[in-house]
Amino acid sequence: MKHFTKSIAPLLLFVTILFSCSVNQKVASSKEVANWKEQAARVTIIRDDFGVPHVYGKSDADAVFGLLYAQCEDDFNRVERNYLWAIGRLAEVEGEEMLYSDLRAKLYMSKEEAIQNYEKSPEWLKALCQAYADGINYYLHTHPEVKPKLLTRFEPWMPMYFTEGSIGGDIESISTERIKAFYGSNKSLGYNNYKTGLVKPGILDEPKGSNGFSISGKHTASGNAMLLINPHTSFFFRGEVHAVSEEGLNAYGAVTWGQFFVYQGFNEKLGWMHTSAYSDVIDEFEETIVKQDGKLFYKYGEALRPVSTSEVTLSYKSGNEVKQKTFATYRTHHGPITHQNGDKWVATALMWKPVEALTQSYIRTKQTNLQEFNEMMKMRTNSSNATVYADADGNIAYYHGNFFPRRDTSFDYSKPVDGSNPKTDWNGLHTLEETIRLINPPNGWIQNCNSTPFTSAGEYSPKKEDYPVYMAPAPENFRGVHAIRLLKKANNLTLDKLIELAYDPYLPGFEMLIPGLVKAYDKQKPNDPKLKEAIDVMRKWDYAVSKESVAMSLAHFYATNLTKNGSAPKNMGLMERFDYYTNTAPEQERLEIFSQTIAQLEKDFGKWNTPWGEINRYQRLNGDIKQVFDDSKPSLPIGMASGNWGALASYGANSYNTKRLYGTSGNSFVAVVEFGDKVKAKSMLAGGQSGDPNSPHFDDQAQRYADVKFKDVAYYREDVEKRAKATYHPGEEVKK
Repeated sequence: MKHFTKSIAPLLLFVTILFSCSVNQKVASSKEVANWKEQAARVTIIRDDFGVPHVYGKSDADAVFGLLYAQCEDDFNRVERNYLWAIGRLAEVEGEEMLYSDLRAKLYMSKEEAIQNYEKSPEWLKALCQAYADGINYYLHTHPEVKPKLLTRFEPWMPMYFTEGSIGGDIESISTERIKAFYGSNKSLGYNNYKTGLVKPGILDEPKGSNGFSISGKHTASGNAMLLINPHTSFFFRGEVHAVSEEGLNAYGAVTWGQFFVYQGFNEKLGWMHTSAYSDVIDEFEETIVKQDGKLFYKYGEALRPVSTSEVTLSYKSGNEVKQKTFATYRTHHGPITHQNGDKWVATALMWKPVEALTQSYIRTKQTNLQEFNEMMKMRTNSSNATVYADADGNIAYYHGNFFPRRDTSFDYSKPVDGSNPKTDWNGLHTLEETIRLINPPNGWIQNCNSTPFTSAGEYSPKKEDYPVYMAPAPENFRGVHAIRLLKKANNLTLDKLIELAYDPYLPGFEMLIPGLVKAYDKQKPNDPKLKEAIDVMRKWDYAVSKESVAMSLAHFYATNLTKNGSAPKNMGLMERFDYYTNTAPEQERLEIFSQTIAQLEKDFGKWNTPWGEINRYQRLNGDIKQVFDDSKPSLPIGMASGNWGALASYGANSYNTKRLYGTSGNSFVAVVEFGDKVKAKSMLAGGQSGDPNSPHFDDQAQRYADVKFKDVAYYREDVEKRAKATYHPGEEVKK
């Protein structure tokens, strides 16, 4: 019998894989194709001179159908990968290393639960989800040359996994390494004694957040309100789109590949910009596990509750084979078990309301005034994001998220809490009125740069003492300091002046750091001509980044080397570290690390006085999601800098087995918008709209990006048609 079981196992695996593939490769019926063609006839796509798709549909569902079709034209690769990640099937394409990312997805929702959520959705939302799937499937049907890596069939329940659109959403905060340590066979990874299983960004990681400014008419030349939309994401993470229907949809902005709503953008009456709020909305509950009669229980008050268990079987690519692994997974009423602290299992609770979150994300795009927007925010599914707002009535507003579990503040939820104590449980949600909001402050401007909301409007900001500590634990940062200085002086703004403000080159981090270096040199007076020459460059610097700046090259590597190798206590934040290196660190240490920086520049670039633009570059060689870089291939100089140093126009660059630094994140899609009788906007997209190197829109905005030369947005139909380069229905040959 044992021999029979072993011999049949490979056959069973083959049948399982074959069945899985057959489900994915369901052939469209003639009736389904006819329905797709009928819907496609109700959709018109107009591509403008930068390849931006302006999608017009009779109904919202028609617009969604066309929007997804257009996204697939631009970058099907990224559409597919986003869903492979979201639904937990990435390891089938990218191998075993992604197995615990897939398991993480399955811990929070199974395919069956996603289908249930779809089925219970209101009919209008189901229609949009169906249109999403049909738009992608029709694209694949009409483009047989496109070979998906796995998903040859998209289903209407898939958007239930992908309801928001932010980079680094809540679920990505949960460490896959600690999931692996708990559920995998390797129990010696050393994660069991960590205080938290949440991922903390490295001190020098480029901030994955955004800037948002809303400015009232008192500071603009026209008297109209303005909005800066400035996400800091991975490059090519979002496309620029325009979706219009005869049911009131007319949204323009950035869409995360594969989603059917504009995530950051505007309509004719108002605009919304999401920034990462860094609020404490994910909690860890340490569970006391008891085993009785072979069954698992966890303590809750005086009672024992059964641990919910289930099995998850995941497939993964291993060489030329597809293998499978089955996990027993565990859950308490706090959430799934994600890792272990000592002898305590840890359940991680986060917002998981797919239908409500998807509903809020979509209807946000159709609101027309502040009252409607406020009512929409009462749905309370913005967990990771703050929202900066402006409208045609002249209102400006700020919402520091809207999803806040009500908690007992006698417990410190920044650390795991005792799950056996009922007092640690979430007790419903705070009402919107109880959350941190700001509407029409007297100063006439609002900013958020992923820093504290308590400086968002200068002296008119919300007061820290009025709110629970878990609502806004984020500190101030150099970008926030920079924004406040500029906005305090801003007047008679036009769209061009707002762009100039948003790209102001000053770096307040170095205003703090560099005087301490110069002071150390003046006190020590070392006999080193080269060091003296370099210090003189720093002494004369105005702390502004530019392509021509030698001081910027020195400052970037000096700050990086100090932060990596200096003597500052490891628990310090970046602003605290800069203060330490300016006022406390030994003077000799500052000079030694600066001398090492000079030597590093000489070794890598031939001379220490290399201008920043020779080092800091933009390069895109192909459409791969994981980029490759090559110093011998063409690239563009970029006069921007890291947001860590206080650059509002963030440019996160690193070396990749290269000498030069190449940008991969920061300013990606950027827009400035003015509201009034008619909406006006200008925008910029890193590189271009298309992920295809053969497309003219692969890099047609690259030089514009380097030169900060924004394009005018075509919003109204007559303007779109004037700039039209192609007009067609989905499935048709493009008519130019």
